[in-house]
Amino acid sequence: MIDQQKIEQAVRLMLEGIGEDVTREGLRETPSRIARMCEELFGGMNEDAKEHLSRTFSVDTSEMVIERDITFYSMCEHHILPFYGKAHIAYIPDGKVVGLSKLARTVEVFARRLQVQEQLTGQIADALMEHMQPKGALVMIEAEHMCMTMRGIKKPGSRTITLAKRGVFEADSALEEQFFRMMQR
Repeated sequence: MIDQQKIEQAVRLMLEGIGEDVTREGLRETPSRIARMCEELFGGMNEDAKEHLSRTFSVDTSEMVIERDITFYSMCEHHILPFYGKAHIAYIPDGKVVGLSKLARTVEVFARRLQVQEQLTGQIADALMEHMQPKGALVMIEAEHMCMTMRGIKKPGSRTITLAKRGVFEADSALEEQFFRMMQR
């Protein structure tokens, strides 16, 4: 649960710490605005992917399912700055599929937390395997990190790509190759 009072207190201290006057008109309501924003940005802390992935439908196929270009926004746990991009999910059903919107909702569950991209990628793949029990899952994330673009090295436009393979994707390189061919379309 988000503790709005603590967040407001922390924001006031930070503003004072950088030399701002927290009583000036433009900043008076900033601590409460940021506390409300945190409820939205970190709402995934109180969610479980199981809620989205446990509602499945029976199928007779075991052909690869890909949901690509799922836009997400997350916050780097190292600098508390945004990183954002696209998630691409593939899985091989084992008798059941999930509604496509549930894959995007699963990305949101994990993206709306303080996070690192490498962990986010694995968490999504692990949740698919745990709650859907497919034959395999593959998650690829491409993201731009504001901690690299607006501070530090200052390299806007650079992207980080992470990949997590589970189940049959780990053992069968032809499946991974098929995924990448389909991604090029």
